[in-house]
Amino acid sequence: MINAVRGPARILLIGACIVVIVAGLKQAEPLMVPLVFSAFLAAISAPLMLWLERRMPALLAVSIVVLLVLLALVGVGAVVGGSVNQFVAAAPRYQEGVNQLLAGVGAHLADMGIEIDRELREVLNASAAVGLVAGTLTSLAGMLSNVVLVVLTTAFILFEITTLSKKVRAALDDPTADLSRFTKIATEINQYVAIKTYVSLGTGLTVGLFLWVVGVDFALLWGLLAFLLNYVPNIGSVIAAVPAVLLALVQYGLGRGLVTLAGYLVVNLVIGNFIEPALMGRRLGLSPLVVFLSLLFWGWLWGPVGMLLSVPLTMIVKILLENSQWYGAAVLLGGDPDKETPSLPPPHVRRSVPPGRPSVPPGRSSIPPPSRPSA
Repeated sequence: MINAVRGPARILLIGACIVVIVAGLKQAEPLMVPLVFSAFLAAISAPLMLWLERRMPALLAVSIVVLLVLLALVGVGAVVGGSVNQFVAAAPRYQEGVNQLLAGVGAHLADMGIEIDRELREVLNASAAVGLVAGTLTSLAGMLSNVVLVVLTTAFILFEITTLSKKVRAALDDPTADLSRFTKIATEINQYVAIKTYVSLGTGLTVGLFLWVVGVDFALLWGLLAFLLNYVPNIGSVIAAVPAVLLALVQYGLGRGLVTLAGYLVVNLVIGNFIEPALMGRRLGLSPLVVFLSLLFWGWLWGPVGMLLSVPLTMIVKILLENSQWYGAAVLLGGDPDKETPSLPPPHVRRSVPPGRPSVPPGRSSIPPPSRPSA
């Protein structure tokens, strides 16, 4: 139907379809968030499940992976639930300490002739930062409380992975159908989600261990927050560092506060600029503007969980666009083309050689060599 419409009407029709889809996703938030989270867990678990499937029956392989996922969810839920309760109970004391610290900074600036207006003081109020952190963790704990639905959905997705290619070929009524394009899309999505998760896990463990050595309270909680917010490049690392640095300032003063800030900077610079690009590849990047807009969009659509999954979801959209006729849109979502390794567009997007014109290998002339005279 859309292909039959041309001109401005086609653009309006596509825009109307997008609005309807977004409105449906917004209304379906209670159902979609656990489903998306289950698909996310399945993508992380798929490599282990496929490795086990080559060595044992599929039922046993999926059962082992689902059991590991269940244990991980229960463990994370216990950490989040206990830490949130303790943090919320101690929040008034920390808020008072942070407010006194900010008041001291304001008085020092006032002595220097620099006045802080009322609006800026409200922005710097510690209760807003504490409320944001507690709200995000409470939302995550609420989603993890629905663990039965998440685990069952993950299990069914993993079962489907083992027979999906056979089902597609049977649906196409072609046992030899070429599914390489779909396999490429699934592989790229799985690689991105898995590598991003492993890098985020390394970031969370490093931050948690560092804060434990420094002596900051709730080191495990801040490590978990660093793990979650590492899915949001640039902005996420800053948000994850703010509560821990403020807490170090309240507990120990300026010295350990600066040490904590320096530790966050070192961890994020090393992992974000060296380790992650080496594992991920320069091609799998997003424009900083796209990262910020995706954070706003998915946060508006599905709340704090949507913000945490905003960049992985946008990367999945980019990978799908790269392997479709909308390859140009995928290029616009990416970072600086001069700093990224370009990928070839899918065959149906590449410019074909005009008919009647021979294909000439690069570096060779299309003029035939002169014929040698016969002896």
